[in-house]
Amino acid sequence: MNSFKPAITLAFSGASGAPYGLRLLDVLVAMNYQVFVLISSAARVVLDTESNVKLSGNEQKATEQLTAMFNAQPEQIKVFGKDNWFSPVASGSAAPKKMVVCPCSAGAVSAIAMGASDNLLERAADVVIKERGQLILVPRETPFSSIHLENMLKLSQLGVTIMPAAPGFYHQPETINDLVDFMVARILDHLNIEHTLTKRWGYGEQK
Repeated sequence: MNSFKPAITLAFSGASGAPYGLRLLDVLVAMNYQVFVLISSAARVVLDTESNVKLSGNEQKATEQLTAMFNAQPEQIKVFGKDNWFSPVASGSAAPKKMVVCPCSAGAVSAIAMGASDNLLERAADVVIKERGQLILVPRETPFSSIHLENMLKLSQLGVTIMPAAPGFYHQPETINDLVDFMVARILDHLNIEHTLTKRWGYGEQK
């Protein structure tokens, strides 16, 4: 029987930024966390467009694809379809206490802020909020409209962490992967997961 660290829910919505979510999944699996994965229909299009990852719309096949892609252990990655209301993430009695939506579209931000719960991603986020868990949203949109900002402010006031996909440059990145790792490192920091993905400000020799 596998002994995983506590499960974390990772949701992909239809915003640009698929490499961020894929890299976060990669790191969490390598650190032996169990990950419940939610992928919107739009997110599958983005994954294909940005990362050439063609995920099946069938949750079992998608689970097998991601398990093979990240060399995960059996049961370590579980993909749940948008209408799977019997999944653990749909109920406060079973859902993980930590959830990240990465990337997070402006539409997903709006639906979560309104408590829409029209699909499993929205319901899972609603559950984490109502159970006083930790929800991190990684919006990737520019510019933000007043509507976007108002929705994010509302969620922030509810304790949700709003972490736009805006990597820094003080670590002197040399590749796109360096920029991706910067954002993933910040997400891991907020999840209180130790890592060595990037150098921290003020530590180590400066170039």
